[in-house]
Amino acid sequence: MNATTATTRATEIVLPGVVEPDGLHVRVRDLPAPGKGQVVLRMDATGVCFAEQQMRLGKYYDQPPFPFVPGYDLVGTVVAAGPDVDRDLRGHRFAVVTKVGAWASHLIVEAADLVPVPDGVESAAAETVAVNGVTAWQMLHRTAKVKRGDTIVVLGANGGVGSTLVQLARHAGIKVIGTASPRHHDAVRELGAIPVDYRDPTMYAKIRELAPEGVDAVFDHVGGPALHDSWALVRRGGALVNYGTAATKDEPGSGMLPVLKLFGQLMIWNLLPNGKRAGFYNFWAGKRFRTATFRARLREDLVQVLELVKAGVLTPQIAARIPLSEAASALALAESRTVLGKVVIVPEP
Repeated sequence: MNATTATTRATEIVLPGVVEPDGLHVRVRDLPAPGKGQVVLRMDATGVCFAEQQMRLGKYYDQPPFPFVPGYDLVGTVVAAGPDVDRDLRGHRFAVVTKVGAWASHLIVEAADLVPVPDGVESAAAETVAVNGVTAWQMLHRTAKVKRGDTIVVLGANGGVGSTLVQLARHAGIKVIGTASPRHHDAVRELGAIPVDYRDPTMYAKIRELAPEGVDAVFDHVGGPALHDSWALVRRGGALVNYGTAATKDEPGSGMLPVLKLFGQLMIWNLLPNGKRAGFYNFWAGKRFRTATFRARLREDLVQVLELVKAGVLTPQIAARIPLSEAASALALAESRTVLGKVVIVPEP
């Protein structure tokens, strides 16, 4: 249980305000020694989620004030431990969900948030399914509660969450219709989904042709006016799960107004006597008031996802590996909407 008192030199990527991706700053500073219950992680892999894209525009709910270090999750190796932390953790790899702070060569995290990465699972692969894998797993099994033989629609089936959701659903014996641009249709088909062009103005009609009686769940990260079309696809007993507002990301003004409108619409739909459910998936639900329960649920679900990766059932889709110092390029690539999977940020070569 010995503590480590030495400081660590860290390179961090700072989001200074509402800027273009090339407006990110790089800073180097000494981290303090880890406190009670804390460890220092050396980053082995982090990445770009949709959340960082919203944060760049100042539109992510509950983001810290500028400037701050973004980075929603990472896989890292423990290099130092604070008081009351098992020193045997040092040298081992863990996945951690941070919300912010992961775009750094080293960072301090709570030891209680560490989830071990199995031997044989590459750090970049584990990073790709940290937030994305838990999000997909919880939406599929905890929120929508779909079952074998059901049919679902995954919007953005080529994305980080979408590609993971497709694979988890197919593993569970669920039929998947996935939207993506034509350039990704072969890849979406290989993942096990039936691809539909998301740019086709008759997209929802095409989906209806594939599922004339409706579907058991729609997973929609887009929001906006087309959410009504997603709701119309859901059959009685099914669920619409919304987990983002990509349609309004670039709109000027407060990021909260579209979210409040969305919540109001979902609430109204839930009151309708048609046997359908509509809800917004929140990764952080229960964090503030039920921390122990939240951590236990997160650990349980991430462990299951990582075991599926280890078993070869789930193949993380890595769009690119970009060094930390080129985080601006990583963010720009992720925002280009041309990639399959997740853009991963790695240490300097």
